[in-house]
Amino acid sequence: MSRKHVNAAGTAKRDLPQKTCASCGKPFSWRRKWARDWASVLYCSDKCRTSGKTP
Repeated sequence: MSRKHVNAAGTAKRDLPQKTCASCGKPFSWRRKWARDWASVLYCSDKCRTSGKTP
């Protein structure tokens, strides 16, 4: 039996919005702490944010 990852609202992790990191190019999912400013989130982590965009 596989475990279904669901948050308190009943949304599965795979159904959350995703973006691509502006620095490393990897996809990352919405996090609750980004709820207010999801539109302005560009980087997947602090490491990518401090390194900036790669050429």
